[in-house]
Amino acid sequence: MDSELFNTYSNYLKKRYGKTVYRVGVDGGFSCPNKPDGRADHGCSFCGSFGARSSYLGDSEKVIEEQIVKSLSFLKRRYGAEDFILYFQAYSNTYSDCETLEKIYNYGLSLGNFRELIVSTRPDCIDLNKVLLLKSYIKDGFDVWVELGLQSCNNDTLKRINRGHSYEEFLVAYNLLKEHNIKIVVHFIFGLPGEDSSDILDSVKKISLLKPDGVKFHNLHIPTGTVMYEEYLRGELSFPSSMRHAEYVADAIEYLPAETIVMRVNTDTPGTRHSVPGYFLDKAVIYNTIIDILSDRKGYQGRLYGT
Repeated sequence: MDSELFNTYSNYLKKRYGKTVYRVGVDGGFSCPNKPDGRADHGCSFCGSFGARSSYLGDSEKVIEEQIVKSLSFLKRRYGAEDFILYFQAYSNTYSDCETLEKIYNYGLSLGNFRELIVSTRPDCIDLNKVLLLKSYIKDGFDVWVELGLQSCNNDTLKRINRGHSYEEFLVAYNLLKEHNIKIVVHFIFGLPGEDSSDILDSVKKISLLKPDGVKFHNLHIPTGTVMYEEYLRGELSFPSSMRHAEYVADAIEYLPAETIVMRVNTDTPGTRHSVPGYFLDKAVIYNTIIDILSDRKGYQGRLYGT
């Protein structure tokens, strides 16, 4: 069987738009409240200086216009792409005042034929004024998504990784966004220190009951120079294998509501940006392994929802 076992992002886009729509990942130059002295500062114990910056942007800092124009040119030339999604991806993209945010969002959207706006951020960078700004972009045929980094619902884990916010703060941000009809994607990291499969599934079950529009599952990876990398060197951490991660994701999918979009099943950060683990299985291998696990157990998304 194929991706009919769960609700994939590619299938969602094709059903909504009748064709492939391509995301354009952008580094808007934002930082993070958990890095008060700038990007090079230590924040979450797993976070390096690149944050979630897309690998195809390279390592140099480029202005937004150069990032978008180059990405659009490549996608049009390579794939014949016509429609795009503007994705402010790196760091916390609501970490500024509303006037600045509006200027940056407007400028980015003016550079291409964008069908959606996606803004990745943290729960503690969401307030009513920012939500109302994001809501102002919603119109017929144009969606606004916010990706909220949560990683775990366990407050002890969030403290352990110096996340800088609690699960309760996440719920406040989540409910505020929902009240204003903004679509929400929740990020998880599987394999965080101190967590086993029961902890992982406890977080997934809690979030499933909120019925998020989408989820992203990441396996833990650690860049050189991070606090967590130093913990690893001291022998304080271990990591699930890629195959174990596939098992975690297969389990998680069965607890999700059928309508939630599974937008990512594993991390695909290039090896040059992380030190541990030194090797990931190819994302296609992990994806197919998840399909095999679900097929073997006659599982599918939503089978265990609410149990």
